[in-house]
Amino acid sequence: MSSVDFDVVVVGAGVVGLAAARACALGGHRVLVTEQADRIGSGISSRNSQVVHGGLYYPEGSLKATLCVRGREALYEYCRQRGIAHQRCGKLVVATNASQQDQIEAIFQQAARNGVGDLVWLSSAEVRQLEPEVFCTKAFLSPSTGIIDGHAYMSSLAGDLEARGGWISLQTRFENAERDAGSFRISARSQGELTVVRSRWLINSAGLDAVAVAAQVAGLAPRFIPKLYLAKGHYFAVSGRPFKRLVYPLPVAGGLGVHATLQLDGGVRFGPDVEWVEHVDYDVNPDRATLFYPAIRRYWPNLPPGALRPAYAGLRPKIAGPGQPAADFEISAPAEHGVDGLINLFGIESPGLTASLALGEACAGLVGPLSDSGS
Repeated sequence: MSSVDFDVVVVGAGVVGLAAARACALGGHRVLVTEQADRIGSGISSRNSQVVHGGLYYPEGSLKATLCVRGREALYEYCRQRGIAHQRCGKLVVATNASQQDQIEAIFQQAARNGVGDLVWLSSAEVRQLEPEVFCTKAFLSPSTGIIDGHAYMSSLAGDLEARGGWISLQTRFENAERDAGSFRISARSQGELTVVRSRWLINSAGLDAVAVAAQVAGLAPRFIPKLYLAKGHYFAVSGRPFKRLVYPLPVAGGLGVHATLQLDGGVRFGPDVEWVEHVDYDVNPDRATLFYPAIRRYWPNLPPGALRPAYAGLRPKIAGPGQPAADFEISAPAEHGVDGLINLFGIESPGLTASLALGEACAGLVGPLSDSGS
């Protein structure tokens, strides 16, 4: 073992962890990614809608707004360059009764403040021309919203990292880290064997486990570790393809509502809902369909009885709980918490996939160039 084994260790091989590791490796740093699962991206990154978001809903100047808008175009360009399957299919945001008029107009105005300038207002008649199955009283079209093959994207990020000499260690669970003599002493366990490495920087991108990982970093004050809230989201699928575009109702507490998402293979799925849970659980409760039918029929009245079939479930690592205002992404850096070399990523839920390249660049920017890292 040399005095320092790596410049950067990233905990978590989800889409954001891989993007951060790639960005650091492109800067010339020696990078290791540890992942407790037996494959990359098997957690949050593979259990979402696989949507490239436009950046409509988030408060102006927030990390979610700025990194989503910046990351969206970077992601589309990356996919074009690498031949990764994607489709800029667009989405309709729909109001389904007169009482939602103010809310949909507020979303449109928020999007404009966020720099999303391609939205188009549509009347109910214009929507029917585009999507005959959709009912609404008013809507707008977001042409820049799309879908992506998230698994191919993550595989490409991993390939970029490894081509630059980076390492990914699967089935490797982070145990603890402590700062000593200008670097971290990081302990991880792989197939029962304890391994210790030294790294100048530690990026905690552990998703659902980010709060638990942060709690095992010696010297990090508890006040800099947020409380984790788990929001479970179910997805249901239907046969056929009633829409050519994504269809989103107006947002609800904790999420964007039960929306219609297209799949690159031609399928359609609906979700997610919001169910606050205490533990990680990916089982799909088929009884949740009773809540989906009325929600979907507000904008798709012709949804046949019995058409929904369980697809999968995901979890969102929220740092704001039920009844609390939605939280922004949290990039907790040394200037905030005082632990040199530590970057914690908390609350990285939607639009994390869309913002992943921008989030990765933000982490690499905090790490800095080789000359600033002591390499």
